[in-house]
Amino acid sequence: MLKKIRVDQLQTGMYVHDLHCDWMEHGFLRPRFLLKTDTHLEQIRQLGIHELTIDTKKGQDLSNLISRTEDQPPTQPPESGSSPARQASPTDERAHAKRIHTEAIDVVSSLMTDARLGQQIDLERANPVIGEMVDSIFRNQDALLGLTRIRNMDRYTFEHSVNVAVLMVSFARSLELDRPLIQDIGIGALLHDLGKTLVPTAILNKPGRLSDEEFDVMRGHVVHSREILAVAPGIPAAALAVAAEHHERLDGSGYPDGKAGAAISRYGQMAAIVDIYDAITSDRVYHKGMEPPLALRKLLEWSGQHVDPQLVQQFIRCVGIYPVGTLVRLRSGRLGVVVESSREGLLQPVVRVFMDADRRRYLAVQDLDLSRQRKGSEERIERAESPEQWRVNPAELLQMRC
Repeated sequence: MLKKIRVDQLQTGMYVHDLHCDWMEHGFLRPRFLLKTDTHLEQIRQLGIHELTIDTKKGQDLSNLISRTEDQPPTQPPESGSSPARQASPTDERAHAKRIHTEAIDVVSSLMTDARLGQQIDLERANPVIGEMVDSIFRNQDALLGLTRIRNMDRYTFEHSVNVAVLMVSFARSLELDRPLIQDIGIGALLHDLGKTLVPTAILNKPGRLSDEEFDVMRGHVVHSREILAVAPGIPAAALAVAAEHHERLDGSGYPDGKAGAAISRYGQMAAIVDIYDAITSDRVYHKGMEPPLALRKLLEWSGQHVDPQLVQQFIRCVGIYPVGTLVRLRSGRLGVVVESSREGLLQPVVRVFMDADRRRYLAVQDLDLSRQRKGSEERIERAESPEQWRVNPAELLQMRC
């Protein structure tokens, strides 16, 4: 039974049904959950809400509270869809991830050359690196996700293809899709922009706004990608959908076919979200990339009109409100880079602290897990910061060993 209570009546053991606030403000992985720890209890009380709704069928009621301690958590079966335990630490996985990332860039560069020369695409050259990518993300997705923040404007097309593949594989895994299907989606993501090799460089890299005629030529890259992949032996249907539909939009305003709603496959809708996210967080000749948290807010703003709202929320749960590689300022005035996604909630990642921002003084580098602080600590992320403003390179900090 649903029951509305005051926030001061909330206790561990209750099942939160509705916090009555914006999802990105509360930062929990799920909008509904069993309240298990005092840390989460205090986090909710600090949201500034006055009341919330609990479900007494799934958790404790006001009338039958049972006192518990952190050493005696409530016995409750795990919720469906909960993430499995990590199998490898990011530190252990980063060396593998860096090799896979480099190899993937080489593969997509080579296949784009083949496409430009009119040669048939050999998927057997892409399958092994996507297989390694899937394996790495299953071991620990943070290592490869961190590498998507390494950007070189001169290699944008190649890096964008690899980044979209990494993000799509992570996204598909978070949706608990079957592993062979995740592999197929990864193939489509890695090769989704093959058609750009047939777009004139002057249009592809034009620093200013494209004319209507130039934009028509640019939009043609999706048709080229579809045609190139459609004749590739063994191309999976999901891979072709990713490449053919990543510029389609829910309201029918996309291209090349102007598909709308359910006419766009689930994989195409996922690809649209990922492609937008990576594009708007990248520096291009014609615009400065957004910081990831702002890009995620933009996706939320476009939800319902251009992209699917539920898939956007799942994507944010996948990468975190402060994705790996984001420079953040803590309440204590320290600066750090997010090095691991949240274990307990979207607002509690592991942060690699390196500077006292107030005194502009470097500190001994250390990793701070915001989900595992001492009782009474009020340390938390206040906001994302611009790496350019602080003249730091988050990618270099991610590769450091503490």
